[in-house]
Amino acid sequence: MNEIEQDEPIPLGDLAMQITALPRETNGFGNIYGGWLVSQMDLAGTATASKVAGGRVATVSIDRMAFLVPVAVGSQLSFYTHLLQVGRSSIQMLVEVWSDDPLSNEWRKVTEAVFVFVAIDGSGRTRPVPRL
Repeated sequence: MNEIEQDEPIPLGDLAMQITALPRETNGFGNIYGGWLVSQMDLAGTATASKVAGGRVATVSIDRMAFLVPVAVGSQLSFYTHLLQVGRSSIQMLVEVWSDDPLSNEWRKVTEAVFVFVAIDGSGRTRPVPRL
C-alpha cells in the first residue's frame, strides 16, 4: 500500500470514474459491499486498459487489495487509474478508490489494488497491445 495517512491526501493516477454509493449497494449496517466496490474498480480499470490496448481487454488478476475504511451510503466514490506496466499483451494498472463522505466532508482513501488485464481479439484470444 502507498502512504495512507497524509496531511493533504492526493490520489495517484487519472480520474477514470465517479459514482455515488446507493442503498442497494449496502449491507444492513449502511456500508457498501466489498464485492460491489471490486466490480466498480474493475469497470474503471477496464475503461482505461481498453484505451491503452486499443480495444477489448479481459481482467486476469487482482493483487494486493485491502479495505482501509468503511464507505457509507451516499458517499461519492472516485476511481483513479495509474498505468504501471505494459507487456506484449498485458496491462498492469493500479486502481485507487477515494471517498468523499457527505456527512463528514472527509476525503479519504478507501482501497487500492493492482489489476492485470490482457488484450483480446474478437474471438477472445490474446493479442498484442499496440506500442504507445
